[in-house]
Amino acid sequence: MLSRTADHLFWMARYTERAENTARMLDVNYQASLLPQSDAVALKGWQSLLSISELLPTYKAAHGEINIHDVMNFMIKDESNPSSIVSCLSAARENARAVRGTLTTEVWETLNQTWLEVKRMIKSGEYEHDPSQFFEWVKFRSHLSRGVTVGTMLMDEALHFMRLGTFLERADNTARLVDVKFHGVKSDFFGATNEKNQDYDFYHWSAILRSVSAFEVYRKVYRDVIKPERVAELLILRADMPRSLHASLNEVVNNLAMIANDQSGETHRRAGKLCSELKYGRIDEILATGLHAYLTQFLDRVNDLGAHISKDFLVPVSA
Repeated sequence: MLSRTADHLFWMARYTERAENTARMLDVNYQASLLPQSDAVALKGWQSLLSISELLPTYKAAHGEINIHDVMNFMIKDESNPSSIVSCLSAARENARAVRGTLTTEVWETLNQTWLEVKRMIKSGEYEHDPSQFFEWVKFRSHLSRGVTVGTMLMDEALHFMRLGTFLERADNTARLVDVKFHGVKSDFFGATNEKNQDYDFYHWSAILRSVSAFEVYRKVYRDVIKPERVAELLILRADMPRSLHASLNEVVNNLAMIANDQSGETHRRAGKLCSELKYGRIDEILATGLHAYLTQFLDRVNDLGAHISKDFLVPVSA
């Protein structure tokens, strides 16, 4: 496959996944903002959302003080923000248009219709009347896109590059979510929790789980009250949790194997090594050495993996 075609397919999938993850985070923060809490706690949640995407300096340069209305607009419809939902869906559509002949009609029509519909919703201000319904729509369109892709595309290199982009992006976003959200907890989540913080902690951990569609999964796997260390284990080490780091890296390794070329051996080795560490890792060891340090290193390695994938298969990034 031509590297330019592979590049468009890879980034089409990454941007679609990024739009979904942005919608998930916005929805969780919006729902949390409706709960009884101080203004300081509410604003800290919106600040952490910007930190996850490394957009806090950019936002402050454009808007100054953090407030819900400006953050929502910045992350939903601001085309100058490359990680906004509109920007991501636009980039996904443009990458799809560039390789229209490689995609099935169903895949192209799904992405194109998503873009046309989101433009209409933004122009009419429809999302402002019920933000949660809008976020659910974005997630649904992403699910639909993946389903149509798997259900109609030939199982060749084109599909593998799309899957590679999806799961590399998912690993990156889940790691950022866990890092920022765990770092933002006020109570000592590895020890006893003060009684007055119990309600806050329950909603905090529930929100994290719901943001990755893992609340029901947690109940099924652990059948217990929500405990921070188990939330971390579920989202990092469980291979059967679809949005976990381990599950994402399994998919990255499998799809890299399917598109391997003469120069990709080192990339596959690095991905396999990272995946094996997740497979045989223990959450108590990760927590003992420091969750933030572990996830920071993980993100560095995922970014390095993305750079090697680009070098081996995609259009080289101009200096």
